[in-house]
Amino acid sequence: MEPFVRLQAPACPLGLANVDTDQLIPARFMSRPRSAGYGGFLLHDLRRTPDGAPVDGFPLDDPRHAGARILVARRNFGTGSSREAAVYALVDFGIRCVVAPSFGDIFASNSVKNGLLPAAVSEADAEALLATVAAAPGLPVTVDLEALAIRAGDLTVPFAIDPVRRLQLLNGWDDIDLTLRHAGEIAAFAVRRRAEAPWTVPAGA
Repeated sequence: MEPFVRLQAPACPLGLANVDTDQLIPARFMSRPRSAGYGGFLLHDLRRTPDGAPVDGFPLDDPRHAGARILVARRNFGTGSSREAAVYALVDFGIRCVVAPSFGDIFASNSVKNGLLPAAVSEADAEALLATVAAAPGLPVTVDLEALAIRAGDLTVPFAIDPVRRLQLLNGWDDIDLTLRHAGEIAAFAVRRRAEAPWTVPAGA
């Protein structure tokens, strides 16, 4: 997984609260293989009318926000079911960071496993960021995971993330990598355990 240290990119102001995983990718699109890409289905039923026509003015399809890699939303982003495909849809669309006051915990965990940063800000700071990026489309926004800060023009706001998840993103680690950083201690314990309690070791091991 590619490490996430600092990202500078345009941001898209979504401005919605309680965006759940079924909205992020409706279940009917989840039968296709990941290799086929899920980005085209991101927020499909919010971006399209029942007959498939684009919804006028939807932020993700606004050419002024083209190339956005940061999504700014309101509280309770990614609630609902545990479907990891919701994160696939965001990542395949090109989003590398979602900024919101709060996240569904399983969504946040799935995000980190796929290199997507869930950056939690206060309600007031979310509103300030939404206003800033809406007023200046294409404005470069910097998300600094080392400093735990987001900068957009003259606005700088702090954000929070679980320390272990931050460590994983900074290093590009999955859960196995997180365990392997203790490989030396694990090996030393195995040697010590064999000496102290040899009866616990299977014969021939």
